[in-house]
Amino acid sequence: MSGCILFIQRDLGINEVQQEVLVGCLSFISLLGSLAGGRTSDAIGRKWTIGLAAAVFQAGAAVMTLAPSFGVLMAGRLLAGVGIGFGLMIAPVYIAEISPAACRGSLTSFPEIFINLGILLGYVSNLVFSGLPDHINWRVMLAVGILPSVFIGFALVVIPESPRWLVMKNRTDEARAVLRKVTDSEEEAQERLAEIVDAAAAMMNAAAEKRSVWQELTRPSPVIARMLVTGLGIQCFQQATGVDALVYYSPTIFRDAGISTERQLLGATVAVGFFKTAFIVIAIVLIDRVGRKPLLYVSTVGMTLCLVVLSTALFMLAHGSASRALGIGVAILAVCGDVAFFSVGIGPICWVMSSEIFPLRLRAQAVALGTVVNRVTSGAVAMSFLSICNAVSVAGAFAGFAVVSALSVAFVHRFVPETSGKTLEQIESLFGDDGRREMELGDVEQLVPHKG
Repeated sequence: MSGCILFIQRDLGINEVQQEVLVGCLSFISLLGSLAGGRTSDAIGRKWTIGLAAAVFQAGAAVMTLAPSFGVLMAGRLLAGVGIGFGLMIAPVYIAEISPAACRGSLTSFPEIFINLGILLGYVSNLVFSGLPDHINWRVMLAVGILPSVFIGFALVVIPESPRWLVMKNRTDEARAVLRKVTDSEEEAQERLAEIVDAAAAMMNAAAEKRSVWQELTRPSPVIARMLVTGLGIQCFQQATGVDALVYYSPTIFRDAGISTERQLLGATVAVGFFKTAFIVIAIVLIDRVGRKPLLYVSTVGMTLCLVVLSTALFMLAHGSASRALGIGVAILAVCGDVAFFSVGIGPICWVMSSEIFPLRLRAQAVALGTVVNRVTSGAVAMSFLSICNAVSVAGAFAGFAVVSALSVAFVHRFVPETSGKTLEQIESLFGDDGRREMELGDVEQLVPHKG
């Protein structure tokens, strides 16, 4: 959409407020899909919720492609947003529940790498199709987004259901068959099945207390409250640092920095997408080897520094206190650096942590709640960015993001434990202490008994 908006503005004659609404509404409306996704995946299964997400998104993309007016374009954007909300919620949950502990972090990062690959391909399509007439080019850019989701239909024939969901539905034999396919030995499959059955039994005991999932989330025990602080907090900080402003409005930011032609703007945007995708591959390689928390430190500190540099460069360009070529170069490098640090840490780890810290009974709907927080924050940033820039300048907006990013460093230090190498059932016990001891990297070597 970041490239499409340049041509939609000319073809449909939309104003700045309509641009903000068109870009930002996706995040807000996706929360409906995320909220519905939690209950839907508990009812029909993780696998078929993935299929539903793809179908809804395809319908929305088709409506946008054929839209004759801003109103119809908005309708398609809203429908696509619901599909995205389903997908953002269910993909990490499904992968976390089917993956072995040793490589769960890497595998749960896959949705993020493919989101970033999709963004990069979107930027490339912006550049490739920008030479078409204005009433056609943006439609083709949106239409090509339908193709990848079609392949999910073929994937549904191959992929199994989540073994944890199957146990939750008393389909233990089917769960055992799935675990035999995704583990190295019969013994490992039996061990994982026993852990899942124990967790499901605890879930049933909680259900016998007549407390619904949402009652447990809205009136949580101390243990669940600590999980919520970590899960919702990291979702909020992932977006509050302004990465979606860079993704959605990178052509606008580069234009403010002094890049003039549309092909140069789109070319610089492709560079952003390349860095964002390349560094998330690095995160996938490191996440289970180095651990979640070290990568989060590298990510949040690096983003803070890049945002400070970007804000300074834009300020100097606006006031003529730096050469134009140098200022533009520094601004582009700072933007690329910010998305690179985002992608190597908090980008994928946000979803990994959210999908692995909650107990089985609460997992789907707790992740849905976290996705809502993520999308609301993203939408607030996207729908207010241009207005904030008009009020305090682009440099001032990114100075504010730098402050938020610095706060995220403190949040990671205080509230995020290391979960690498632990089973989903073991991770629950990391939150079972008195909540006042600081969770350092070495703390996870000795698990604390669950007292919740």
